[in-house]
Amino acid sequence: MCYKLPPWLCMKQPFLILFVLIDGPNGPGDKIDVFMQPLIEKLKELWVEGVQTFDPSSNEMFKLHVALLWTMSDFPALANLSGWSTKGEFACPCCNIDNRSQWLPHSGKWCYMGHR
Repeated sequence: MCYKLPPWLCMKQPFLILFVLIDGPNGPGDKIDVFMQPLIEKLKELWVEGVQTFDPSSNEMFKLHVALLWTMSDFPALANLSGWSTKGEFACPCCNIDNRSQWLPHSGKWCYMGHR
């Protein structure tokens, strides 16, 4: 979405930009990185080179550079997109190595203390 617009306009449908919607069971699964590769290549190009854009408020052209601020995905997709392991002792991306995880031998699972 374009944050250059005022708050009452940036969330309106004509100003939303939707790049990728992945359809549940028909999605690429573990091959999400291959699925998103064209988008990533285009974002890299727009970050480095930029694109000439017209600003109607100043009536001038300027070079626009693009950055991806965040993606919305579930926890397993986080592992696929970022390369972070979401299993095992250091599964929490927020805590990293400062976690309080404990192996529960009777259930055969990791317990993350202090997390919801």
